[in-house]
Amino acid sequence: MALKLVNQSGNPLGQFDGKDDQVLTLKGGEVVTFGSVQYNTNTTTYDASAYDATDGYTNPSGTQKRTYVKLASASGDRPLMLADDGISGYGTLFGTVVGGTVGQSVSGSVLGPHTATGSGKVTCWHLPGVYAVSLDAVDTAATGLVPTNTGIGSGQALTYTSAGLLTPVGSANAVSGAPTVGRFIDFETNGSMVNTPNKLVSTLSDPKSFSFALFYFNPPA
Repeated sequence: MALKLVNQSGNPLGQFDGKDDQVLTLKGGEVVTFGSVQYNTNTTTYDASAYDATDGYTNPSGTQKRTYVKLASASGDRPLMLADDGISGYGTLFGTVVGGTVGQSVSGSVLGPHTATGSGKVTCWHLPGVYAVSLDAVDTAATGLVPTNTGIGSGQALTYTSAGLLTPVGSANAVSGAPTVGRFIDFETNGSMVNTPNKLVSTLSDPKSFSFALFYFNPPA
């Protein structure tokens, strides 16, 4: 997953069904919220994510609503959480391909697991704390959460884009009126709180190679 839990206490809010057209493309670290959709097994115009005993539906007549997790895209979305499960950050361990039947297949190699592939569930984190997210899972525009953005500094307020990607408040892609969900801390090479910049240990003049954004997540209730 692209999201790393660096320094936070407690458990995730829970695992919830993901929206069909989004759940398999989550990288991890996106800002997500709850949505609802009319439930009907007789049509493909509604979300078709799997329902189970926890849904409480016994008569799928089409008049009931069911809850799923979707990308935050509007200023009034609540609650705001971070998606844990994703398709980024998986690979090999000591030369052995990591994954199993619940995994993402890329060129014949299983690179999972991705929870949603097997169960349609997304793990959501809501607690304040320090997290790290890989730079391929944030707003990568020039005004986004990228090291080349000269307008971003320590303590910069973070919000989200219409695709649920973390971005600085005031960036070109930020959702208008969306709340601050956290504060930027630093760019890191490994998503750790203790980090030695490459420029301090390299013979090159000023090498910069970052893979993660470290941030404090504290969304509004």
